[in-house]
Parts: sequence; structure tokens; C-alpha cells
Amino acid sequence: MLPSGNRMRRRDDFTLAVRRGRRAGRPNVVAHLLPPDEGAEAVPPLVGFIVSRTVGNAVVRNSVRRRLRHLVRRQLDRLPAGSLLVVRANPAAGKARPDELAADLESALDRLLRPASKGRR
Repeated sequence: MLPSGNRMRRRDDFTLAVRRGRRAGRPNVVAHLLPPDEGAEAVPPLVGFIVSRTVGNAVVRNSVRRRLRHLVRRQLDRLPAGSLLVVRANPAAGKARPDELAADLESALDRLLRPASKGRR
């Protein structure tokens, strides 16, 4: 389970991360990462999840959300303090094997945590 201090709860945080953050898409997940503002080193990174009805019924959605929370928990130390991360499950995530979901999440985070190149935004 994700520690309570790292859970994103406010709608404004979700909106901010999705609209202003960098995005990395994979077949099963899309991750949005908004780096911290200046002086946010004391605040832990916040993580939120979006799992819509297109993923499956309530049982499938909750299962996908639990798996994603477990996978992100292992990656928390890689996230900069004060950053906002939103992980959105694609419809394929409902039928994805756990190792596929883990690989897609790790790949998306690797891409987001790489330094931004000057030519692309």
C-alpha cells in the first residue's frame, strides 16, 4: 500500500499534474509528472491514480489500482521531493499481466525522470 503522506487527494493536484506535467505513454499506462517548485524539498512526492470504467468493471478497476499502488511504492525513492505524479491506466491494463504492467510503469517513469532535452517540451 502507498504511504498516506504520498497519496494525492485534491482534484487541483490531479489537474495540475495532468495539464502542466510531462507525459510518458505506454500501452498499459500513461504517467504525468510535474517537477517540484522551488523550495518544495521538505514535501514528499504525491502520487494519484486514474482508473476509468473503460479498464473494466469495479473488481478489475480496483485490482488494477491496487497493483499500480504497489508498483509505485517501490519507485517512490526515485521521485523528486515535492513532485506530483499521476498514473492513468489505459483500457489494456485490465487484461495485462502483472509483469507487463510493471514494465510499462517503469519504462514511463524512466522516460519522465530523464533530463528534458532542449528541443522537446
